[in-house]
Amino acid sequence: FLPPCAWSGIECPTRGHEPCLEPKLWKSEKVSQTWTSHRTCEESGRKRRIVWIGSEEESRRSGGRSSRHVHFDEGGVRVEIGRAGVGDKPKLAEDTRWRVGAMDESIRKRLEVLHDHLRASCDGDNGNLHQCVDVQAVPTRAPSETDTIRLEDTRTGKKYSIPILKGNVIRAVDLKQVKGHDKEDAGLKTYDPGYVNTAPVRSTISFIDGDKGILRYRGIPIEVLAEKSTFMEVTYLLAFGGLPTIGELAQWEATVMRHTSLPLPVTNAINQLPMDVHPMVVMVTGMAMLGGLHPEANPAIAGQGVYKDRVLRTKQVVRALGKATALAAAAYHRSTGRTPAPPRRNLSYAENFLYMIDAHSGGWDYRPDKRIAQALDVMMILHAEHEMNCSTAAARHIASGGADVYTCLSAAIGALYGPLHGGANEAVLRMLERIGSLDQVPAFLEGVKSRKEKLFGFGHRVYKNFDPRAKIIRGLADEVFSIVGKDPLIDVAVALESAALSDDYFVSRKLYPNVDFYSGLVYRALGFPPQFFTVLFAVPRVAGYLAHWSESLDDPDTRIIRPQQVYEGPMLQPYVSIQQRDKADAPSMPAIEPSNASRRLLTGFSAP
Repeated sequence: FLPPCAWSGIECPTRGHEPCLEPKLWKSEKVSQTWTSHRTCEESGRKRRIVWIGSEEESRRSGGRSSRHVHFDEGGVRVEIGRAGVGDKPKLAEDTRWRVGAMDESIRKRLEVLHDHLRASCDGDNGNLHQCVDVQAVPTRAPSETDTIRLEDTRTGKKYSIPILKGNVIRAVDLKQVKGHDKEDAGLKTYDPGYVNTAPVRSTISFIDGDKGILRYRGIPIEVLAEKSTFMEVTYLLAFGGLPTIGELAQWEATVMRHTSLPLPVTNAINQLPMDVHPMVVMVTGMAMLGGLHPEANPAIAGQGVYKDRVLRTKQVVRALGKATALAAAAYHRSTGRTPAPPRRNLSYAENFLYMIDAHSGGWDYRPDKRIAQALDVMMILHAEHEMNCSTAAARHIASGGADVYTCLSAAIGALYGPLHGGANEAVLRMLERIGSLDQVPAFLEGVKSRKEKLFGFGHRVYKNFDPRAKIIRGLADEVFSIVGKDPLIDVAVALESAALSDDYFVSRKLYPNVDFYSGLVYRALGFPPQFFTVLFAVPRVAGYLAHWSESLDDPDTRIIRPQQVYEGPMLQPYVSIQQRDKADAPSMPAIEPSNASRRLLTGFSAP
C-alpha cells in the first residue's frame, strides 16, 4: 500500500517528510477539460496535479478527442492506459487496462513522460520530490463494485455475470444460479479436494505470499518479529491485533503466567495414560479435559452468547496459553515417570517451560540457560501462526458449531498430530538418520527421483519459494550448536539441501527447504526426543488457534461449516431381505484375527 501523497512522489505538505497515512484525507477533483486532475489534502488545502498524457499526433487523428491518461486510485496506485474524449469521464475497456509490472516499453516511456509532467507541476517544491513511480512495487488495482467475471454455460447457452469481490474472490453461492437442463439441478458447485483454492474466511491475523516467501503476523514480517520481539509479545499481537506498550506487556505476561499450573483432575487423568503414550495424546487429552472443568465458559452449558463477554473470553485465552506449557511438561514426563516441577512465574514463558521440565534434575536452584531459552522463544515465534492450515481450519470448523474453546483447541492439536502436518520435522530427522553420511546423499536423491525414497522437509502447499522460517532456523541452528555442540547430522542436512537446490529436478518442482527441515535438528540439539517435536510445535501454535477462534466469534459472516459433496453412489436401490441376499453380491469385511490374549481367554470357555 502506498499512501496517497506518495502516489505522485510528493512530500506531504502537512507532515513534512512523513507521508500521509489516511487515504480519507485526500480527494480527487476534476477541474478542467485539459485532463489535469488534482489531489487536495484537506488538512493543508494544498493541491497536487495529475496529468493526463496524450500526444499531438493522437489528438490530430481523433479530432482532439483522444488522450492517454494515468489514474491514481485511492486504494493504492493503479495505472490505466486508455482513451477518453475531452469533457467526458474516462471509460476504459478491459483490454486497455495494464498492470504496471507487466508493461511493454511504450507504456514505460509514457510513465516517464508522466513523471516529468509531475515534476514540472509541483508549485516550486521540486526539491522535496521522491521518485514518482516505482514500476516494480506498484500495487494492483482493487476490484471495484462493477468488476465481474462472465461465464457461458455450453449446456444451455446461458450467460452469467458473477461479481468479483475485494480480495479477488467470488462468492461460491453465486455459482448456484448456473443450472443445467435438469429441473432438479441444485446449481454449480466447485470440486476442491483439500481446499486448494477455497477461502472460507476473511482474516486479519497473518499474511502469506507463497511465491515470494513472505510471512507476516498482523502485517509485521516474521523476520522482524524473530529478531526484535518475544513470544509473549507476539501472542499479544495475535490476540489483540497490535503490539503492547511496556505496561500492557507486563500485565499480559503476569496474567498468562498465573495460569501455568494444571488442575489436579487433569493431572490424575494424564497419569492414567500408559507411560509409553505419544506426548501428543497427552496434549489432546489434557486440553479437552480443561473444557470440563470450566462450565461457566462452555456455550453448551452457559449459553451460546457466553463468549460475548470480552473479559470471560480473554480469560480463556490466557488460561489456554498458560496451560499449554504445563500440559507439554506433563507430556514430557509421562514417559520418565517423574512429576513436572511447579512453575516459576518470575521466569519468561520459554524459561518457565524449560524449568518445569528440568528443575528436578538440576536442583531447586536451577535456572535455564538464557541463550537456550531465547532460542526456544524464537522457535515459538516462528511456529505461532500460519494462516488457514489443516489444524487451524479444524479449530475454526469446530468453533463454528459453538463448541467450547478447549474442545476447539483439542481438535486442532489432534489435527497437528498427523505426520503430514505437525509431525513432519520428526520425519525429517529420521530421514537424515537413515541417510547417515555425506557419501549417501547422491544415492538417496536418486532414490527420491525414482520414487523409492521420500524426501521430507522440502516443498510446501503454500510456499513456492524458500520458506522464510527455514532461513531463520538455519541461522538459529548454528547458534544452538555453538552452545550445546554440533549435531553430526547437520553436515548431512547441509549437503542434502545443497545437492537438492542444485538439481533441476527439485528446483523445477519448487521443492525448497521448509520450516521442518532444520527445526528437528535444533530440537534434537536441545535434547528433546523426536516424539516430542510435535508438542514443541503445538505449544506456540495454540496462540494462532486462539486468535482465529476469537476472530471467528466476531466475524458477522461466520456460519456453521457444512461443506457440500459430490455424491456418486447409487441413486436408488431396493431393500433385499436377508434370506434372499446373494453372498457374492454382499460386501465382505476383512478378517480380524483375535490376539493371543483373546485366544487364551477363549480357551477358558471351551475347557471341560
